[in-house]
Amino acid sequence: MRISTTLLTHVTLALLGCGAVSVQAAEAPYYNPSNIASPSGKTIGYELFKSIGCPGRGILDTPCAGVLAPVAAALVKAQDGDGDGDGVANAADKCPTTPAGRKVNAEGCELDGDGDGVVDALDKCPTTPAGRKVNADGCELDGDGDGVVDALDKCPTTPAGRTVNAEGCELDGDGDGVVDGLDKCPTTPAGRKVNAEGCELDGDGDGVLDIVDLCPDTPAGDRVDSKGCSLPKVLKLRGVNFDSNKDLLRPDALPILDEAVATLKRYPGLKLEVAGHTDSANSDAYNLELSQRRAAAVMDYFVSQGVAAERLSAKGYGEVEPIADNASAAGRLENRRVELRSLN
Repeated sequence: MRISTTLLTHVTLALLGCGAVSVQAAEAPYYNPSNIASPSGKTIGYELFKSIGCPGRGILDTPCAGVLAPVAAALVKAQDGDGDGDGVANAADKCPTTPAGRKVNAEGCELDGDGDGVVDALDKCPTTPAGRKVNADGCELDGDGDGVVDALDKCPTTPAGRTVNAEGCELDGDGDGVVDGLDKCPTTPAGRKVNAEGCELDGDGDGVLDIVDLCPDTPAGDRVDSKGCSLPKVLKLRGVNFDSNKDLLRPDALPILDEAVATLKRYPGLKLEVAGHTDSANSDAYNLELSQRRAAAVMDYFVSQGVAAERLSAKGYGEVEPIADNASAAGRLENRRVELRSLN
């Protein structure tokens, strides 16, 4: 391929005009006609047309050192071209179709700072640690979508929508070994044994947890009290006693009555008679009326604590059913009592 002297002159003048070439006094002149390879010792004829600035060096040869090197480089670029305009000539460009404006390396390929295979211009996670697998956006994979990348996820198959900790594992608020997403009893006290649903064990199925069940082998179907023991037909409210000639509930009776309320609420179909009793200190008629008032006082307390009134009835028995000797003060106190009798 030949380039005319006119083209060469125009290119050179243009480069000089824009400051691409500046002649410095210390360097060789623009054109040195000496040419020892020429019969005349000067550059003549065809050599005159193909030489520029350094004897015996052709236009398309490797550029000479000095003031004409930029001119020669420009001419090489004009010949080779830079198809994608990234500053790397086509001959050296291993990525010749780089999009405009992208930064490239010496081989004309886009930069990939974290070496994950996704170029920086497209990488939404440009600081991925070395060796991690990434998606098309350059971000690490998260197979179960829990927000913890697979490389750090100790529970990589968490069901969708579950809340996880920093290791990608589901939360277990009460530490019973059953994750919160499956735990039907999420506030189990520490150290308690639980079933697959995260609830404490109840071996005999009576509704009273094994940890507090005083009768852990209650027959199936039996009604039990708050301690897990079968309810008798007559439930003696030990400690619910009255002062002589009084129907007011004593403060020490209230905790016992509250336990009875809890039992009644566990069995909403249970119907009871509240039976009142007295000692033998007064007449039969008086004692019968006093025992009725005592039974009514207990029934009213149950109703005030949320037990349906239609499940209860109150009946006084006077002094006719003593459980202790009326000859002593201690015996008489025991006889001033209330009992619960099952009606179904």
